[in-house]
Amino acid sequence: MAAGYAELLRTRHAARLLVGTLVGRLPNGTAPIAIVLFTRAEGGSYSLAGALAAVYGVANAVGQPLLGRAVDLYGQPRVQLPAAVVSALGMVWLAFAGTGSAVSAYGAVVVAGLFTPPLEGGLRALWPGVLGGKEERVHAAYAMDAVAQEVMFTVGPLLVTLFVALWDPAVALLVINAIGVLGALSVVVSEPSRAWRSAPREAHWLGALRSRGLLALLGAFFFVGTALGSITVAGVAYADGHGGQAVYGWLMAALGLGALVGGVFYGARQWPGAPERRLRLLVALLAVCYLPLMLVPGPVAMTGLAALAGVFLAPAIACAFIVVDRHAPVGTVTEAFSWLVTFFGVGAAIGTAAAGPSVEAGGTAAGFAVASVAGAAALVVLMATQRVLARPVGGRAVAGSGENDRNDAGELGFRTEQKA
Repeated sequence: MAAGYAELLRTRHAARLLVGTLVGRLPNGTAPIAIVLFTRAEGGSYSLAGALAAVYGVANAVGQPLLGRAVDLYGQPRVQLPAAVVSALGMVWLAFAGTGSAVSAYGAVVVAGLFTPPLEGGLRALWPGVLGGKEERVHAAYAMDAVAQEVMFTVGPLLVTLFVALWDPAVALLVINAIGVLGALSVVVSEPSRAWRSAPREAHWLGALRSRGLLALLGAFFFVGTALGSITVAGVAYADGHGGQAVYGWLMAALGLGALVGGVFYGARQWPGAPERRLRLLVALLAVCYLPLMLVPGPVAMTGLAALAGVFLAPAIACAFIVVDRHAPVGTVTEAFSWLVTFFGVGAAIGTAAAGPSVEAGGTAAGFAVASVAGAAALVVLMATQRVLARPVGGRAVAGSGENDRNDAGELGFRTEQKA
């Protein structure tokens, strides 16, 4: 599969778009960790840290589909870069104002979360055009995308803890967000981003949400997000009793590393059968792997359990990308992917908010219990909606392949075939 990834990355613009998107998403991917560490360094409680991270997640969840719809309507450069700058300024506000004033702190994270650019959905809208609209290459790119995300989630926590160790949490916020703006800039000045336009969409106030299959998927990934959000806070509580911030960084990195390994294995072959059925199995395995975290053993064993908890995350995400493709209404590709990010983010926000009081009431194990319950709930949603998910929109395989540039994409090689 490494050779297959290398072939994809040799495609014109592919490597730049992937790396730029990952770098641009670094502030969003590390925000819960950075906010929690910053709040604790300022003397705030676990509940305050979880609440601020939760508010950031909710604001992000509100902003993603709105900005995603704006991208579908107005193109990527006019939305992505301004949003990245405003989001970074929100974190600058938090870093300088601190958490002494609750109103100021909450206002800062609202701005930062609300204006987080929908780079993730934007990249997936670009893949079909960049890769010639070939279904197998687009699916391989989704797997590569999921694996690359786990590299970010592995390196990101280590970067945050490194910056905190070298300087302090405020500087970490500033540096991470400056890097993120540069990543967004790299994406939006590229030819595919400037040339891309959404396919004509049916006027409907619900947009992508009129798809019942997409709604079922979003419900499941709300609970997957809840599980991961709770682990963020429970991990801090565990680290406080087992060695401090360095242990926390290793736990979060192990979670990402496990997902990286799982994603590489998942992408190593073509999987038979409907992706909706495969997704149910992956989420079931993900839920089972959250259970051992409640044992809260020593740091070495706990790091291993964190890695195990991440193994099925990247495969589940990669499979979810395909399911979104199959169920998103035509002309709503960026919005549909943004809704996935939104529900995942809302779930993570609920998870961080629930884990704080759970830790304070029942200890670290209670915080990890939130992840176990949420994983089981995600599986229940997928099992209850099997019939809805079995009927993709129009029977198409890659919704994104209907996205084309109405201007000069043909000259640039970004026009793709229209799928039925």
